[in-house]
Amino acid sequence: MPTRLFLALTINLRDANLTLFRYTCGPFLAPLAFTDIKNMGKQTPLYQQHLDANGKIVDFGGWDMPIHYGSQLQEHNVVREDAGMFDVSHMTIVDIEGPEALAYLQKLLANDVAKLTVIGKALYTGMLNEEGGVIDDLIVYKMDGWYRTVVNCGTREKDLAWMTKKIESFDATLTERSELAMVAVQGPNAIAKVKQVRAEQADLIDSLNIFQGLPDGEWFYARTGYTGEDGLEVIVPADEVVGFWQALLAAGVAPAGLGARDTLRLEAGMNLYGNEMDDSVSPLDAGMGWTIAWEPSDRDFIGRTALEAQKADGIKTKLVGIVLETRGVMRSHQKVVIEGLGEGVSCEGEITSGTFSPTLQHSIAMARVPYDTGSECNIEMRGKLIPARIVKMPFVRNGKKIFE
Repeated sequence: MPTRLFLALTINLRDANLTLFRYTCGPFLAPLAFTDIKNMGKQTPLYQQHLDANGKIVDFGGWDMPIHYGSQLQEHNVVREDAGMFDVSHMTIVDIEGPEALAYLQKLLANDVAKLTVIGKALYTGMLNEEGGVIDDLIVYKMDGWYRTVVNCGTREKDLAWMTKKIESFDATLTERSELAMVAVQGPNAIAKVKQVRAEQADLIDSLNIFQGLPDGEWFYARTGYTGEDGLEVIVPADEVVGFWQALLAAGVAPAGLGARDTLRLEAGMNLYGNEMDDSVSPLDAGMGWTIAWEPSDRDFIGRTALEAQKADGIKTKLVGIVLETRGVMRSHQKVVIEGLGEGVSCEGEITSGTFSPTLQHSIAMARVPYDTGSECNIEMRGKLIPARIVKMPFVRNGKKIFE
């Protein structure tokens, strides 16, 4: 790739996914086909499988990962209609053990892990700083006497540093499980195809409720995902993951890259760290208010004081879904203009994630807007204001349009 084009890359890469890969050359804007970007960073145990499948490799949070295997659109659609699989071995798995593991997590996280009373049950939560900003969003599973967390790859170092610092006053230990890999198998036929290749675990898989994960030796099966479809996220010993991947291929599960993962998660109305929230954004401004456990009132989780002050002062912004049912594609950082919030007043918000929805066949976006914003807005595109609608998310769930 010519150096001038490489330097002109405008890549919106974040921890869990990416919105768009493009290159710019003067006024020209067109999709960029990645071909030979190799050896840029760390590689998962499935790296060779991505190359063998003609995966287009990009740098993603310091990892060499496939953006697609030829057609992002086909990969998106196969997850909505059948079953696709994603290499998510770049995610960070951390196990917490010890007599005060529960007390530690109750201090560390905005949601309350004490609500987890069933073995394997999971919850989604923010891990906040003292100012109430989101250090990371993560999933916690309750195991038999211990807990498992999965955090984002791009925030790994700061997450581990923060978690290690905060555990010092508790009788508990953190263990990063870098010897494990992870594959997300998603879609309406995903669970059936995993059971086909892991027949001996079929009963365990059938026992899983949504948002529950259970171990089988070093393997771990969780009915979770980042696509808005049913499916499994399977944690596998790194030295066994190639065989698992190949067996899934033989069972008709198609590999899918980061590009499809992003359009799928956006259709599902799921936040992306670095876009919808970060260290400076409160969960109350990021559509994550439901992940904050205010009771019991004496649980002094990190960031609570700041969030209580924000509530008392009045929440100023909110995260919303936007649909543009005319021509055009909304993108991150475009301006959202809202009329009617005051006499002669025009207020502004900003798109945090935007894309063309393959399922809906028009553009969708998430945006942070003034809290009193209603159902109509305008998007500033190429110097013009384009009317759009604000809708309740998700946009798509289990392959079907959800919003009115």
